[in-house]
Amino acid sequence: MKEFGIEYIITESHGILYADPAPVYGTFAPIVSPQGVIAFGRDIESSRQVWSSINGYPGDFNYREFYRDIGYDIDYDYIKPYIAANGARVHTGIKYYRITGKDCPKDYYDVQWAKDSAEKQSGHFMDCRTQQINELAPLMNNPPIILCPYDAELYGHWWYEGPYWLYILFKKIYYDNCNFKLITPSEYIDRYPEMQQCSPCRSSWGANGYSEVWLNQTNDYVHRHLHKAGDRMVELAHIFSQEQDPLKIRALNQCARELLLAQSSDWLFIITNGTMVDYAKKRIKDHIGRFTKLYFALKNNHINEDFLADIEAKDCVFPEIDYKIYW
Repeated sequence: MKEFGIEYIITESHGILYADPAPVYGTFAPIVSPQGVIAFGRDIESSRQVWSSINGYPGDFNYREFYRDIGYDIDYDYIKPYIAANGARVHTGIKYYRITGKDCPKDYYDVQWAKDSAEKQSGHFMDCRTQQINELAPLMNNPPIILCPYDAELYGHWWYEGPYWLYILFKKIYYDNCNFKLITPSEYIDRYPEMQQCSPCRSSWGANGYSEVWLNQTNDYVHRHLHKAGDRMVELAHIFSQEQDPLKIRALNQCARELLLAQSSDWLFIITNGTMVDYAKKRIKDHIGRFTKLYFALKNNHINEDFLADIEAKDCVFPEIDYKIYW
């Protein structure tokens, strides 16, 4: 990562807490690896307040219920023109109900109630950070950093009121006389460049905090195919490092696209969670299959231009990709 200009990374909390040696200030200060990459750790308390499925803010009973959508609720004949072309019920984004409670009939969504909850919880979040910093600051040489990273899809998707919560939180921080300021990791590094040297521990945001979501008995068979395709992509980049034929260059670039699409961590994640498993397996099979067909076509100097054009249209991600990055 250092070689490619990455200055810092954000790890799960235990990526810092279990670093070697143990960081003096835990997740409240960054560490720097022996190779020179800086690591910040996710703050446990602020993450729990937003992410927890038990007492996190998005579970407030006044918030919009994500899982009650008219695509599934409304009479089928009425909703059919507005759902999938094949007639399958899908989310339309129109949702009439609030979370209401657990194991009870859903009540209608009230926008003002939802805003009231968001405003109250943004104040609670700010007060908690204020108290947290008051307790930490006297124990540290530099001001503590409370790192609050969240998946972007939480805001407005799973948690419909999330963007409003953020808006109110930022307003409160700006106008209230709190004891902290908003800052990016880059700004913090610039202001406080001295930090403890440690080797971060392996970590992820996946279940149980390590790699088992992407490597377990349900999906381990995929990795040998990904490794094989990766080796073959490097091989192609070396063999055709000086290639001038436009058709071969197109095929080589498409090989790189197919490999990247096959390597998407989403497919392994979906297989582990048991949702849309057939779809995920098909995507892996399709991308590895297309890559392999192009690989042998290039090796045998016999490229089917119609096939290439077809998959270029289907898998048109990264239009500026250059296969030589694998050289």
